[in-house]
Amino acid sequence: MPKLARVAPEIPVTDLDESLTYYRTKLGFKVEMEMPEGDYAIVERDNVALHLFQDRAKSHSPASVHIFTYGLEELYTELQGRGAQVSQRIVRQPWGNRDFRITDPSGNEIKFTEPLSENAEGQGRGAQPGDVRDAAPGAE
Repeated sequence: MPKLARVAPEIPVTDLDESLTYYRTKLGFKVEMEMPEGDYAIVERDNVALHLFQDRAKSHSPASVHIFTYGLEELYTELQGRGAQVSQRIVRQPWGNRDFRITDPSGNEIKFTEPLSENAEGQGRGAQPGDVRDAAPGAE
C-alpha cells in the first residue's frame, strides 16, 4: 500500500531575498536550494521543507502552514529571541493542542503546534491550568 512520506508546501513571497534572510535568521531554516533565476528556493529545518516562490504579480493570497513539533516552549523562546514576528503567543486550543503563530514579511502565517496527549508530549505532563496564554499584543 502506498504511504505518504512528507509534504513541502509552496509559499508565495513578495521579496525572495528578504524572505530567505527571514527564514534563515529569524526561524532557523537552512537555505537548501535557490534557482539561478532568483525566483524559487527551498528552506529546510529538521524534517520540514518549505518551497518559497517569488510572486512578482502578487496574484496569490498569503499562505498558512501548520507545523507539528515537540518542545513548543523552547521553540517559542528560540524564535522570539531571534526576532521572529510572533502574531500569537502560545495558546491551548479547545481540541487539545497548544500552538503559537508567526508571520513572515509577505504575510504568510506559520503555526507551530504541539499535541498534548500523554504519550505524544514525551514527558507525561499533559495540559496544565497555566498553559493558556493570551494572544500577542495586536494579534486577533
